[in-house]
Amino acid sequence: MADPVVAQKSPFAVEVEQGKSYFWCACGQSKNQPFCDGSHKTTEFVPKKFDASESKTVYFCGCKNSKNQPLCDGTHNSL
Repeated sequence: MADPVVAQKSPFAVEVEQGKSYFWCACGQSKNQPFCDGSHKTTEFVPKKFDASESKTVYFCGCKNSKNQPLCDGTHNSL
């Protein structure tokens, strides 16, 4: 499997709304980070759906290497 593009070496803090779904960019090529814009269509990556169970700040992975995708797990600190 190919490696994703590192969009940034820190998480994206996003205010999510309860009941809404978000599609996190897994390939790192989206121009709409941290969300998918369809750029993955030429790759083997697919976006990951995140369903907000409550309205709050969520930290989406920016380095695309988190083991807890789509959320940040600190992996960017070792890149």
